[in-house]
This record gives sequence, C-alpha cells and structure tokens, in this order.
Amino acid sequence: MAESTNPSLGGRAAAALLSAETRRKALAFASLLLIVVIFSFASPNFFQTPNLLSILLATSVNGVLAIACTFIIITGGIDLSVGTLMTFCAVIAGVFITKWQQPMSLGVAMALVTGMVCGLTSGTCVTKLKIPPFIATLGMMMITKGLSMVISGTKPIYFTDTPGFSSISMDSLAGTVFPSVPLPNAVLILFLLAILASLILNKTLLGRYTFALGSNEEAVRLSGVNTDRWKIAVYTLGGSICGVAGLLMASRLNSAQPALGQGYELDAIAAVVIGGTSLSGGEGTVLGTIIGAFIISTLTNGLRILSVPQEWQTVVTGLIIIVAVYLDILRRKQRRTSAPVLAPAPAK
Repeated sequence: MAESTNPSLGGRAAAALLSAETRRKALAFASLLLIVVIFSFASPNFFQTPNLLSILLATSVNGVLAIACTFIIITGGIDLSVGTLMTFCAVIAGVFITKWQQPMSLGVAMALVTGMVCGLTSGTCVTKLKIPPFIATLGMMMITKGLSMVISGTKPIYFTDTPGFSSISMDSLAGTVFPSVPLPNAVLILFLLAILASLILNKTLLGRYTFALGSNEEAVRLSGVNTDRWKIAVYTLGGSICGVAGLLMASRLNSAQPALGQGYELDAIAAVVIGGTSLSGGEGTVLGTIIGAFIISTLTNGLRILSVPQEWQTVVTGLIIIVAVYLDILRRKQRRTSAPVLAPAPAK
C-alpha cells in the first residue's frame, strides 16, 4: 500500500530553506569579518576612522543600487542600466536646481520621478515588447548614458551655489543626536532604505509576487495573476531606488558627473550575488545584499590601500562573481537531489 502524504513535509521543507538562507547570510558575514581582519593586519591605515567612513560612504551608493538589483534579480531578470540611470537622475537634479534655478525639493523629486519613468520603460519593454531583460536594460543603459552627456553638455554640473545639497549625504543627523556616532546621512539612508525594502519584500503583496515571478512565472500567470503588471512594478521600483542612489552620489561629490556611472552595475550585481540572491530568481534577501555590498566596498578599499592596480581589482571582483554564481548552482543542484519525493495518497 502506498504511503500517505505527510503534511509536515511542506513545513520541514520551508524550515530547511530558511535555515539555508540563514547559513548563506552567516557565511557572507563571516567572509566580511575575515576580509576586515586580513586588511587590518596587512595595513595599519585600514582600520582607521577616516578609512572606515570612506568604506561606509562607498557602500551607501553601491548598496542602494544593489537593493534595486535585488528586486529585479529575484524576479529572474537583470538590470544593466542601474549605474548610468543613477548618473542620469543626478544630472536631471542638477539641471532643475542649478540651470533652471528651481527649489532643491523639486530637483530631488524630479530625480526620483526620472528613475521611476526609466524603470517603468524598461519593465514595459520586457513585458509588453517581450525583449529579454539583458537587451532591454542594455539599451536603457546606453540611452541614459547618452542623455546624461547631451543634457549636461558633457560637463559636470556643480551644486556649489545650492546650500544644503551636500548635506543630503555628508552631514550627520545621527551625530547630532548621538555625538559619539558621526554616521553620515548617506549611510543612514542606506540602512533605512534597506529596512523599508526588506519589509516590502517580505510583508507585502509586491514582495510575494516578486518571489513568485522568479520561482515559476508561468504558474503564476495560469493562476490568473497579471504578471506583466507586477513585473513592471518591480522595474519601476528599481528605477526609483536608482534615483535615490543618484542623489546620494551627487550630494557626496557636490556635483553631477555625466561620465560617471558605467561599471557601477557590475559592483551592484556582484553584491547581490555574493549576498545569496540567485541569478535564476526566486530567492534572495536584502540583508544578504547589504552584506555583499560591504564585502565589495571593503575588498576594493583594502586592495587600493595595498596599492593593488585598478585592473587587478577588477579581476578580483570578476573572480568573486564567478565563484558566487558557481556556489549558487551547486546549492540549487543539491536542493533538487535532496528534495523529498511525495508519494501519492492512497485511492479511496
């Protein structure tokens, strides 16, 4: 007689999945601590307050971009435009505030709206025009890069006559409340955005469908869900988060640099993958992404302090991405082979 289906198997599978995610985040965090220890011994300048603040500021921008990529990659997609879109949003803010003499609040709002519209456009190309995400976002990368050059006249836009703009990133609201914690606003914004993104991903309908799209989009569509609408919403959200990154970068530099941006998407995607988000979609966490962003920034900073050439820093980043993706492949293969096979219930 066939065995009856055990109703507790689903619960045990979910618990095993949660345990696996916990182990991946713990492993990533242990790797970050190991990197910090190694560079601290390798250079006396590494574990100094100015250098640690530099790592935090660098992570703030890459971390925000990585959060945008996390949502999109969980759906099974990819976004190559996050770096140049960040720059484009910064340029738009610069045009409104410095060239058109509009209030800073309007410039900030237009940067966010610009990111939202570009994300909406990418999502529409992927869903309605059936263009693969790689190609659609590659096209958006080139479009935003070109528009940044055209609108700015290939020249940086400076915010030196805009009091308060640099304070978006460089002032310390936390320092005014806790003088012993001079945490820059950019880092505080990163942490607050990470908390908000985690709540969206785990506690809202958008987050639920984000995971569902990456796990089995066809099954979700057959269940009557408008998958195109939810996927467009994810890309739109990612674009608006890129607008936040653009404001943080422009505020930190006190200028919008139109030639800046390309290449940031690689660090953002690397942070997402290192943090445990699968490029195949369906799983990932914001906390893992933040840890991955700190690993990338700490590694880059440490190699720079040790005077490792920029070319070799890029090589190391590439190797890390390959190893992280390969580990994800092994993890998925192991999960398929160890998944319990449910026996059919006996006929009545």
